[in-house]
Amino acid sequence: MEMLLCAGLWSIAGIFMKLLPWNGFAVAGMRSLIAGITIAVYMLIKGYRFVFNRQTLVAGVLAGCVYTCFACANKLTTAANAIVLQFTAPVFIVLFSALLFKTRVRRSDLLVVLLTLAGIALFFFDQLKPGYVLGNFVAIAAGMFMAGMYMAIGGLESQERFSAVVIGQGVTFLIGLPFILSTRPLLNLTTLSCILILGVFQLGISYILYVKAARYCPPLACSLLGAVEPLLNPVWVLLFDGERPGLFALIGAVIVVVSITAWLIYGQDKSTAEEANA
Repeated sequence: MEMLLCAGLWSIAGIFMKLLPWNGFAVAGMRSLIAGITIAVYMLIKGYRFVFNRQTLVAGVLAGCVYTCFACANKLTTAANAIVLQFTAPVFIVLFSALLFKTRVRRSDLLVVLLTLAGIALFFFDQLKPGYVLGNFVAIAAGMFMAGMYMAIGGLESQERFSAVVIGQGVTFLIGLPFILSTRPLLNLTTLSCILILGVFQLGISYILYVKAARYCPPLACSLLGAVEPLLNPVWVLLFDGERPGLFALIGAVIVVVSITAWLIYGQDKSTAEEANA
């Protein structure tokens, strides 16, 4: 339930980012400042110790890159493109594991990589404007950084995970600070409401739920429940902002989400079968 609520909160990013008339870096910085304070207060209340070491720093820097790239992608391309292309993170985990750790690549792994690449290619057939193309690449970068973040944060304990997330929020705020100071984002009731919702709920409370769920929810279950995000995110934007992804992007999104979800289920079934035969 915690992971499902987390994915639901993640899914509201697109609509509230679209409603903010701010630079993407400014959105990322302000959102992370509020989220970092939210998570730090939770850690203080629960008595979690802040841990700063090589592992939490690496995971935090990667997390900061994810938050920054995703916010900028939402300003440069459609919300659907941004979230679905970020959802490719599991595929990059396979690629990074094979390249860096010489992990054996199964035929199913290779198939999902090829299908995902085919789906990604379709995103670039729609709205061939320089901004949209750049936004698609930034969203893919978010998926790559997210893969690295998952790999870096996977072996950490709860207080280390919380610490890594707080470090990530701090990194994002520092990246966005020059843009906040130079662009001086418009502040009124609407923009303040949007950034507070993004910081407190969409990024702050959601990551508290994620870290809590990760204690007993297997990575596969987290990934499958997390698939709620790319399904709901473009729906909210369509309903409340009227933004419609193109036909090729929709086909590509279906290929990416279905391929990765089926691959995750197949991988778990195969692992269960191997354990039963051992």
